[in-house]
Amino acid sequence: MSIVATSSAHLLQLLRPHLTLGERGVIEVLQPNELRSDGAAILAWTAAFSDDPHAVQSAQWLVRAAADALGIRSVSIAPLYAARAHGAYEGLSVPALNLRAQVFSTARLALETARSMDGAAIIFELARSEQTYTFQRPADYATSILAGAMAAGWSGPVFIQGDHYQFVAKKYALDPESVTAEIVRACSLAVDAGYRNIDVDASTLVDLSHATVDAQQGENVRRTAEVAAHIRSIEPEGITISIGGEIGEVGSENSTIEELRAYLDGFEAQFARLRQGAPGLSKVSVQTGTSHGGVPLPGGGVAEVALDFEVLRQLGEYARSRGLAGAVQHGASTLPESLFHRFPEVGTAEVHLATGFQNLLLDHPAFPRDLRAEMLAWLREHAADEAKPGDTEEQFVYRTRKKALGPFKRQLWEIADLPAIRQSQRERFETLFRQLGVAGSRVLVESHIPELNDPLPPAPEALMGARDATT
Repeated sequence: MSIVATSSAHLLQLLRPHLTLGERGVIEVLQPNELRSDGAAILAWTAAFSDDPHAVQSAQWLVRAAADALGIRSVSIAPLYAARAHGAYEGLSVPALNLRAQVFSTARLALETARSMDGAAIIFELARSEQTYTFQRPADYATSILAGAMAAGWSGPVFIQGDHYQFVAKKYALDPESVTAEIVRACSLAVDAGYRNIDVDASTLVDLSHATVDAQQGENVRRTAEVAAHIRSIEPEGITISIGGEIGEVGSENSTIEELRAYLDGFEAQFARLRQGAPGLSKVSVQTGTSHGGVPLPGGGVAEVALDFEVLRQLGEYARSRGLAGAVQHGASTLPESLFHRFPEVGTAEVHLATGFQNLLLDHPAFPRDLRAEMLAWLREHAADEAKPGDTEEQFVYRTRKKALGPFKRQLWEIADLPAIRQSQRERFETLFRQLGVAGSRVLVESHIPELNDPLPPAPEALMGARDATT
């Protein structure tokens, strides 16, 4: 457990050996190694757990500024995906890691593992629904990721992504304009926090009651184009944010070429009217037989998934023929590890991985028994209404335990360095990164991702006031 600053002045005092803050809000790193080994943790823990909102805001800004000074940049993956669309590389399916718990330490571990194999093609992402139950706004998540990169000794690009910025169908049916405005606001918050990659998911609005595929995809197309146009209107000058779309809600019927054609045709036409000449989508998510989190079995464990790699290959090839990086696979983290080499083989652009990491942590033999018991008691009290008819205890716990991640966020951070759990996580990252083609990808990433100017926001007034009071 690290130190948590109680004020902006206290934070600057703790960091004084490692950096200085100039009168114009420019930081100078004095001891880069010590900033990485000690300062990054102080910043991450303060941003996550300080009771002083000014200290939190100051820590968030200092992480962005210090990361920038150390050569760590939150960037868009769009240029790399454009290169994939033109056949510049094969054999790489970029893993998109949804880190729900222990984000600072797990991001550090993931990047240490990637660094050890000269890899750099990794996305860190968080879905809008995950923001709520993990107690992480975009600024919180981005701060933990960048601080983890500092602690990992990282340099160069870091890809941070808003996953499933999703239209909730039931809410949309009651008030479509309000829901659309909600997604637009969420995208603005993500961009302000430094996200340079956002996946827009209006696939929930596909209406199969219509007679034609074009009509079925119509509302999905319209709303995705509107949100994408908004993102283009707020992205920093000179930066093209990577925008993903989605045609098939995960957990439903497998997607088809006809659906993908209708979606891309419709999107391109509507987006051109809204933002003429602007870049469109980088990729598109499809349904191939998986479900988010897997399907829990009555006696424990997760049901085997019949993932259709041929559908994934065909959809990816068609997407690339239309100028996209290819197809994106969701809900993959609970698949057997022996299958992951198949994703690069069939040309999958990106693979989303979430629940498997959560399961590895919560089911680990080294996970403290008293903490597990406390979390289960919380679920029985606060999540009982989410039990499905006929659920066994194992199924109820499996489906709902993610809701305890936010309330127990600090306790989970406090056990983040248990050696046995760390080793298991490291081994999982090594296996996934090698099978997905991440090893050796740094040269590829750096050859296609330019060093663009992405100015920092102004330093918070409270931080500058604390600086002036101590000089």
